[in-house]
Amino acid sequence: MEKLLLRFPSRRTIVATTAISAFAAALTSLSHPAALRIDGQRTISDVPPVTTAKGAYVPLRFVAESLGADTNFDAKSGTIELTRGHDTMRLRVGDRVATLNGNKMTMRNAPFAVRGRTMVSLNVIARALKTNVRYDASRAKIDVMTRGPIDSAAVDEAP
Repeated sequence: MEKLLLRFPSRRTIVATTAISAFAAALTSLSHPAALRIDGQRTISDVPPVTTAKGAYVPLRFVAESLGADTNFDAKSGTIELTRGHDTMRLRVGDRVATLNGNKMTMRNAPFAVRGRTMVSLNVIARALKTNVRYDASRAKIDVMTRGPIDSAAVDEAP
Protein backbone atom coordinates (compact mmCIF):
# COMPACT_ATOMS: atom_id res chain seq x y z
CA MET A 1 0.00 0.00 0.00
CA GLU A 2 1.38 3.36 -1.01
CA LYS A 3 1.87 5.91 1.76
CA LEU A 4 1.27 9.54 1.06
CA LEU A 5 3.90 11.75 2.66
CA LEU A 6 2.29 14.97 3.74
CA ARG A 7 4.31 18.14 3.97
CA PHE A 8 2.73 21.05 5.77
CA PRO A 9 3.17 24.46 4.18
CA SER A 10 5.71 26.83 5.71
CA ARG A 11 4.68 29.90 7.67
CA ARG A 12 5.77 32.04 4.72
CA THR A 13 3.52 30.07 2.36
CA ILE A 14 0.57 30.41 4.73
CA VAL A 15 1.08 34.17 5.07
CA ALA A 16 1.45 34.57 1.29
CA THR A 17 -1.65 32.45 0.64
CA THR A 18 -3.64 34.48 3.15
CA ALA A 19 -2.55 37.73 1.50
CA ILE A 20 -3.41 36.40 -1.96
CA SER A 21 -6.78 35.17 -0.70
CA ALA A 22 -7.61 38.56 0.83
CA PHE A 23 -6.56 40.33 -2.37
CA ALA A 24 -8.57 37.90 -4.51
CA ALA A 25 -11.62 38.32 -2.28
CA ALA A 26 -11.35 42.10 -2.57
CA LEU A 27 -11.03 41.91 -6.36
CA THR A 28 -13.96 39.53 -6.54
CA SER A 29 -16.20 41.86 -4.57
CA LEU A 30 -15.20 44.91 -6.64
CA SER A 31 -15.30 43.44 -10.12
CA HIS A 32 -17.80 41.85 -12.42
CA PRO A 33 -16.85 38.16 -12.38
CA ALA A 34 -16.30 36.12 -15.51
CA ALA A 35 -19.18 33.97 -16.65
CA LEU A 36 -18.54 30.27 -15.99
CA ARG A 37 -19.97 27.73 -18.41
CA ILE A 38 -19.70 24.01 -17.85
CA ASP A 39 -20.46 21.89 -20.91
CA GLY A 40 -22.13 24.91 -22.51
CA GLN A 41 -24.43 25.68 -19.58
CA ARG A 42 -23.95 28.91 -17.65
CA THR A 43 -23.51 28.13 -13.97
CA ILE A 44 -23.39 30.29 -10.88
CA SER A 45 -21.41 29.37 -7.79
CA ASP A 46 -21.69 31.04 -4.40
CA VAL A 47 -18.08 32.18 -4.98
CA PRO A 48 -17.50 33.44 -8.53
CA PRO A 49 -14.33 32.79 -10.54
CA VAL A 50 -11.32 34.98 -9.83
CA THR A 51 -9.60 36.36 -12.91
CA THR A 52 -6.24 38.05 -13.31
CA ALA A 53 -4.17 39.14 -16.26
CA LYS A 54 -2.41 35.76 -16.06
CA GLY A 55 -5.41 33.47 -15.83
CA ALA A 56 -8.61 32.35 -14.20
CA TYR A 57 -9.32 30.47 -10.99
CA VAL A 58 -12.53 28.59 -10.28
CA PRO A 59 -14.07 27.02 -7.16
CA LEU A 60 -12.77 23.44 -7.17
CA ARG A 61 -15.67 21.63 -5.50
CA PHE A 62 -18.36 23.42 -7.53
CA VAL A 63 -16.71 22.68 -10.89
CA ALA A 64 -15.63 19.14 -9.97
CA GLU A 65 -19.04 18.10 -8.69
CA SER A 66 -20.73 19.73 -11.70
CA LEU A 67 -18.63 17.36 -13.83
CA GLY A 68 -19.53 14.28 -11.76
CA ALA A 69 -16.43 14.10 -9.57
CA ASP A 70 -16.42 13.43 -5.84
CA THR A 71 -14.57 15.74 -3.47
CA ASN A 72 -13.51 15.09 0.10
CA PHE A 73 -11.73 17.28 2.63
CA ASP A 74 -9.63 15.90 5.47
CA ALA A 75 -9.63 18.71 8.05
CA LYS A 76 -6.86 17.10 10.08
CA SER A 77 -4.30 17.13 7.24
CA GLY A 78 -5.90 19.91 5.16
CA THR A 79 -5.91 17.58 2.15
CA ILE A 80 -8.55 17.88 -0.56
CA GLU A 81 -9.16 14.70 -2.55
CA LEU A 82 -10.83 14.84 -5.93
CA THR A 83 -11.94 11.60 -7.59
CA ARG A 84 -13.46 11.12 -11.02
CA GLY A 85 -13.53 7.69 -12.60
CA HIS A 86 -10.13 6.08 -12.04
CA ASP A 87 -8.34 9.38 -11.45
CA THR A 88 -7.56 10.82 -8.02
CA MET A 89 -5.91 14.13 -7.24
CA ARG A 90 -4.81 15.25 -3.78
CA LEU A 91 -3.90 18.84 -3.02
CA ARG A 92 -3.85 21.42 -0.22
CA VAL A 93 -4.53 25.13 -0.08
CA GLY A 94 -1.25 27.03 -0.18
CA ASP A 95 0.81 24.10 -1.48
CA ARG A 96 2.01 24.02 -5.09
CA VAL A 97 2.74 20.28 -4.90
CA ALA A 98 -0.14 17.87 -5.52
CA THR A 99 -0.47 14.25 -6.56
CA LEU A 100 -2.41 12.94 -9.53
CA ASN A 101 -2.90 9.17 -9.48
CA GLY A 102 0.00 8.94 -7.02
CA ASN A 103 2.38 10.93 -9.23
CA LYS A 104 3.75 14.17 -7.85
CA MET A 105 3.01 17.30 -9.85
CA THR A 106 3.89 20.93 -9.29
CA MET A 107 1.36 23.64 -10.02
CA ARG A 108 2.47 27.09 -11.09
CA ASN A 109 0.08 28.67 -8.57
CA ALA A 110 -0.97 27.17 -5.27
CA PRO A 111 -4.69 26.78 -4.62
CA PHE A 112 -6.08 29.54 -2.41
CA ALA A 113 -9.27 30.11 -0.46
CA VAL A 114 -11.94 32.72 -1.04
CA ARG A 115 -14.80 32.80 1.46
CA GLY A 116 -14.17 29.19 2.43
CA ARG A 117 -13.94 27.87 -1.14
CA THR A 118 -10.77 26.43 -2.65
CA MET A 119 -9.88 28.19 -5.88
CA VAL A 120 -7.69 26.46 -8.47
CA SER A 121 -6.37 27.45 -11.86
CA LEU A 122 -8.02 26.16 -14.99
CA ASN A 123 -4.97 24.01 -15.63
CA VAL A 124 -5.68 22.03 -12.47
CA ILE A 125 -9.24 21.43 -13.66
CA ALA A 126 -7.96 20.35 -17.10
CA ARG A 127 -5.43 17.92 -15.65
CA ALA A 128 -7.50 16.45 -12.83
CA LEU A 129 -10.76 16.09 -14.72
CA LYS A 130 -9.38 15.60 -18.25
CA THR A 131 -11.39 18.51 -19.60
CA ASN A 132 -10.91 21.16 -22.21
CA VAL A 133 -10.75 24.61 -20.62
CA ARG A 134 -10.71 28.10 -22.05
CA TYR A 135 -10.58 31.59 -20.57
CA ASP A 136 -11.51 34.47 -22.84
CA ALA A 137 -10.43 37.58 -20.91
CA SER A 138 -11.80 40.00 -23.51
CA ARG A 139 -15.31 38.55 -23.15
CA ALA A 140 -14.98 37.58 -19.46
CA LYS A 141 -15.94 33.97 -20.21
CA ILE A 142 -14.63 30.70 -18.80
CA ASP A 143 -15.55 27.43 -20.51
CA VAL A 144 -15.00 23.95 -19.09
CA MET A 145 -15.92 21.14 -21.47
CA THR A 146 -15.74 17.39 -20.90
CA ARG A 147 -15.23 16.45 -24.54
CA GLY A 148 -12.30 16.98 -26.85
CA PRO A 149 -8.59 17.31 -26.34
CA ILE A 150 -7.14 19.75 -23.87
CA ASP A 151 -6.20 22.97 -25.65
CA SER A 152 -2.96 23.75 -23.84
CA ALA A 153 -2.71 27.13 -25.56
CA ALA A 154 -5.93 28.20 -23.86
CA VAL A 155 -4.82 27.06 -20.41
CA ASP A 156 -3.33 29.58 -18.02
CA GLU A 157 -0.22 27.54 -17.20
CA ALA A 158 1.95 24.86 -18.75
CA PRO A 159 0.97 21.22 -18.09
